[in-house]
Amino acid sequence: MEVTQSRTEGLKREFEVVLAAADLAARVEGQLAEIKAKARIPGFRPGKVPVSHLKRLYGRSIMAEALEESINEASRKIIDEHGLRLATRPEIVLPDTGKDIEKLFETQSDLPFTVKIEVLPKVELHDLGHIEIERPVAEVSESDIEQVLTKLAESNRKFEAKGADAVAESGDKATVNFTGTIGGEAFEGGSGKDVDVTLGSGSFLPGFEAQILGMKEGEQRTVNVAFPENYGVAKLAGKEAAFDVTLVSLAAPAAAEIGDELAKGLGFEDLAKLRDGIRASIERDYSAASRAKWKRNLLDALDKEFPFEVPESMVAQEFDAIWRKAEAERRHSGRSFEDDKTTEEAERADYRKIAERRVRLGLLLAEIGQQAEITVTDDEVARAISQRARAFPGEDKAVWDFYRKNPQALAEVRAPMFEEKVVDHIISKVKATDKTVSKDELLKPGDDEDGGPGPSGNPG
Repeated sequence: MEVTQSRTEGLKREFEVVLAAADLAARVEGQLAEIKAKARIPGFRPGKVPVSHLKRLYGRSIMAEALEESINEASRKIIDEHGLRLATRPEIVLPDTGKDIEKLFETQSDLPFTVKIEVLPKVELHDLGHIEIERPVAEVSESDIEQVLTKLAESNRKFEAKGADAVAESGDKATVNFTGTIGGEAFEGGSGKDVDVTLGSGSFLPGFEAQILGMKEGEQRTVNVAFPENYGVAKLAGKEAAFDVTLVSLAAPAAAEIGDELAKGLGFEDLAKLRDGIRASIERDYSAASRAKWKRNLLDALDKEFPFEVPESMVAQEFDAIWRKAEAERRHSGRSFEDDKTTEEAERADYRKIAERRVRLGLLLAEIGQQAEITVTDDEVARAISQRARAFPGEDKAVWDFYRKNPQALAEVRAPMFEEKVVDHIISKVKATDKTVSKDELLKPGDDEDGGPGPSGNPG
């Protein structure tokens, strides 16, 4: 076997390999000898089958197997001798014409082929102490707790029947049947039976609840509304619709009372314990929102700090995953590129930038984690799977079996745990300062796409 390196460009390497016909023939002859000793073929005594007959029966399949083994051995030798860290599996390029392969099967000629390899970049780490990150924090106020208490009281208050002659008023719970049409045609999801509507809650289409006000039990009315322009189902967005509505029953809300009875109804010992629980819940929400924001800032800083080249093959894999998800969401919503005032070309360019960022950050976090000897233990993974299994009562065994039989699924549990550990390690090395912000600023949504690390490059 002759090997010559023919290309070194960035992260790409190419090697020209020539497999000698004599070597392949020797491998084939060796396998034929093994078959001859074991073959049981009608008309021949064991071990006495002529090799020529075995060649006619098994020659091409044995040659194909020998060829595959030789190519794999050549690839492994190249990788080992050059100390290469692969980004993806090597690409093998065989001769274009079938004539050379045919000759090879007859062991009449050597086989030249090309091994194309893309390697992982060498990530040079340096001190991170000069990076400055602000961590937004917000205090839980008494008004935050009171707002939650008020909502809990309102959502758990009782409703009492108003009677046949009563009219629907704001705050009442109206139970309705309705059938919707657009241009006289019924549409999917446009009908409902015994549906509860809290009037004034804004939970239905704009204008729907207001037109029920003043109705009595048993009364029918046509309610005309328009779907919002940005409605999630594109074929309904902006359309005028008519709903034939029948008011089935009407109930008035009792007073929303905040006290021990409310707390006990929600599983707490008393109101004080309920308030403590609400505070703890809000603190968790604020902490999660803070982490999401400072983590994004940290990843932005790391992306600028380490602008190394990333493997095109890994970017392509990451882009394909992102694009498939985007296409599925677009199909589900029914929205077009024109609806979003963009083009497929522009969106592909944006998603490719996201893919490059994800791959770079994935490789960077992997390198930092390895050098810091960060690991995710099997016990930690098991606890994470147990938590997921609790979401499927009675199906715990099925959940565990799924992860035991699917290494990729198991890796998808381990990878984000590894990432969070590495992020915690990095934030301890940079200059991180807390910045007090308002609740609204802390909870203000950011980019839908966080551009965080992808699964590639994350060894866990």
